[in-house]
Amino acid sequence: MKPAARAYHTFAFAWLAGKAAVLLINAVHFPRLHPQPTPEGGPRVSILIPARDEAPNLPHTLPGVLAQGAAEVIVLDDGSRDGTGDIAAALGARVVRGQPLPPGWFGKPWACQQLSVLASGDILIFTDADVTWHAGALGAVLHELTASGADLLSVQPRQDNRTPGERLLTPLVDAAVLSYFPYPVITLPQAAATIANGQVMAFRRAALERAGGYALVRRDLLEDTQLARRLKARGGRVASALGREAIGVRMYRSYPESVRGFSKNVLPIHLHSRPLLLLSAAAHLAVYMLPWLLPVLGRPVPGARALRVLGVLERTAVALIAGRRTPADLLEGLLGPITPLLALPVYLRAARRRVTWKGRTYPQAGAED
Repeated sequence: MKPAARAYHTFAFAWLAGKAAVLLINAVHFPRLHPQPTPEGGPRVSILIPARDEAPNLPHTLPGVLAQGAAEVIVLDDGSRDGTGDIAAALGARVVRGQPLPPGWFGKPWACQQLSVLASGDILIFTDADVTWHAGALGAVLHELTASGADLLSVQPRQDNRTPGERLLTPLVDAAVLSYFPYPVITLPQAAATIANGQVMAFRRAALERAGGYALVRRDLLEDTQLARRLKARGGRVASALGREAIGVRMYRSYPESVRGFSKNVLPIHLHSRPLLLLSAAAHLAVYMLPWLLPVLGRPVPGARALRVLGVLERTAVALIAGRRTPADLLEGLLGPITPLLALPVYLRAARRRVTWKGRTYPQAGAED
């Protein structure tokens, strides 16, 4: 075997074996929510929903949130242009009109900051408007928050993907967590060893206020993970759980929407480094596509058959751990060889100096306001 081929062979197998090991660890250790009744006489709970242009989602998701039995549910209408506030009020939620975005703040942190001031609960649960709360979800969150002893419990909702376009990229939000971050590492006290999902964040109010609240991440596009890290750096405990049967989400409804949504977070995930972003894209193409492409071009790849099998099984394994087990969910593994190609538009958009989301444009690393 030539040196270059040997180097590629070693790199590709090490990459896939490392991710397989992380998946195995998370299959055993990553906590899962289990629906259960909301405990009587427990802490006062506020469920808080920052909402901007969420008219298509709220009729499907808000009734489930309102049925959980929380002391209060507040929807903050963040300057919506589609009647979001009126729809939320008609469904029975308390609706508050958000204040204009002040200089120095990004949209979601500002909305969450306002909600935290308005809320009266001892437990503050921030949840996105596209998240579905099934029966017993609040009980499950409170149980896991107590069992973990955490100051912040972040939930990874189960993906609800229905159309072929949604399936191309959206499930990768699970892969990014379950195949790269072994759960025992997430629980270490080091702040850098922390991830969080802003779709559901349940805080003990005292810990959030002691840490400084959402003002800490007023200009972060990856505000969920950054807030969790800063809370942990100030002595707080952070835990995560899979939503499974309790909490789900339908994030995006098409491939273009997935590209736009993911591209706002990809550069911060790569430490705001465009060289690291480029290296990541190249590595994924090399590991998942070359074992299929090069043999077709008459360039044999050492261990190509094994690499192909491992690459296909990875997305299927992620779906199984996340609790997505319909035949269509499991067949997403067949997308493994072309997934890096499908993700290229995400990388290209993420490399821009500015990103736009829901009508607002934010500067990225290296860009001026």
